[in-house]
Amino acid sequence: MMKKHRHGVRIAAGVAAVAVLGVCGTAPAQDPSAAMNDIKVGLDTMWVLVTAMLVFFMNLGFAAVESGFARAKNTVNIMSKNFVVFAVSSLGFLVLGWGLMFGDGNGLFGLEGLFCVSGADNSPATGDAYQGAYSALSWTGVPLWAKFFFQLVFCGTAATIVSGAVAERIKYITFIIFSFAMAMFIYPVVGHWVWGGGWLAKLGMFDFAGSTVVHSVGGWAALAGALILGPRIGKFDNGQIKAIPGHNLALATLGTFVLWFGWFGFNPGSTMAVDPGAISHVAVTTNMAAAAAIMSATITSWVLMGKPDLGMTLNGCLAGLVAITASCAFVGVGSAIVIGLIAGVLVVLAVMGFDRLRIDDPVGALSVHLANGVFGTIAVGLFAQDKITGTATGNGLFFGGGFKLFGAQLAAVGSVAVFVFGAAAATWLVLKLVMGIRVSREEELRGLDIGEHGNEAYAGFQVFTTA
Repeated sequence: MMKKHRHGVRIAAGVAAVAVLGVCGTAPAQDPSAAMNDIKVGLDTMWVLVTAMLVFFMNLGFAAVESGFARAKNTVNIMSKNFVVFAVSSLGFLVLGWGLMFGDGNGLFGLEGLFCVSGADNSPATGDAYQGAYSALSWTGVPLWAKFFFQLVFCGTAATIVSGAVAERIKYITFIIFSFAMAMFIYPVVGHWVWGGGWLAKLGMFDFAGSTVVHSVGGWAALAGALILGPRIGKFDNGQIKAIPGHNLALATLGTFVLWFGWFGFNPGSTMAVDPGAISHVAVTTNMAAAAAIMSATITSWVLMGKPDLGMTLNGCLAGLVAITASCAFVGVGSAIVIGLIAGVLVVLAVMGFDRLRIDDPVGALSVHLANGVFGTIAVGLFAQDKITGTATGNGLFFGGGFKLFGAQLAAVGSVAVFVFGAAAATWLVLKLVMGIRVSREEELRGLDIGEHGNEAYAGFQVFTTA
């Protein structure tokens, strides 16, 4: 105790000496503006990292929603896919994806600092003071690895979207390899077009937090996979659409709450700085769109199905969140509510529409992420209000802005659809030729948990041997 006390006395004496030196003028005075800049960098970095952690936490939400909407015999497989996909995305994005997305290059992809984030960089310097290979992100004053981590969790989200649409019949190893291709090439190329200073950014297209870059990219890749895989056994028999209920709607509901919570990192965090006005605005538009979509999806399913379907209500929430993601910083609260109301109706109609087209999507990923990712991108061109949080977007069509912004948003929708669907389909077809992409009929009927993993999620409660 005496040693500890003496050590404390020495520290106090040292602090007092430093204070005296400062008063006497012998210690160098710190530039107040430099001190304030250091504080700002620290606060911005903490904000970026904490919100990135919230987006990472959304992986739990995706795993819970997908497994809850699927059958019990595939729970281990779905949980394992959703767990491993972030690891795969982390490695792929580090090795090449980051450089393709944010490296200085041409309008199509990055060419500098391609491999393993190896380019020159003097972050957190911003603007004209920035010197490095990743100038597309020189507007945010945080360290390089904070930038990387925030963008990584978005990449992981895009890859995770694919999992739901190919659930209950995809080979585990095939899904892993495809996810690696998504993280290394498909997602980063579109990301460069929009967020990396590429041709869509120069065209004047805006996507604040990823209705296109994350959600429709994941949706188009998922659509290609679902079409090439084909439907689950028994989904479309004798021309009839057969409902295959999920085994645990409580788990799906819990997962949706997690995703709703995580979206307050997803959208407000995309400021990548502690901007109180913008953060507050984005949080409210995000929440209002989700709330409106919950109500419109519930009412729509009630009218069309005769009952307020819980699954539609949950997907309505997610649809509203996806739809507002592109425009959350560019539209007013009233517009956010309208966007949410439309998204809730759209997701219900899309679920029914994909079924009628004989496209099997066990969890509604296409209806949530593809249909509403496209709608959310277009909504910027319709509802944007110039500089509502400081960004000069120009006004959307409904606010007197004409067709300029609307046209740029449509160009993004079309070009991303062609590229992502084509690249994903080519990847799926190569994998199908080389190693196969679908499990055997026997394995699908028994359950992927046993066939792919040798485990059961609910061992001892029930043996799963039939469809």
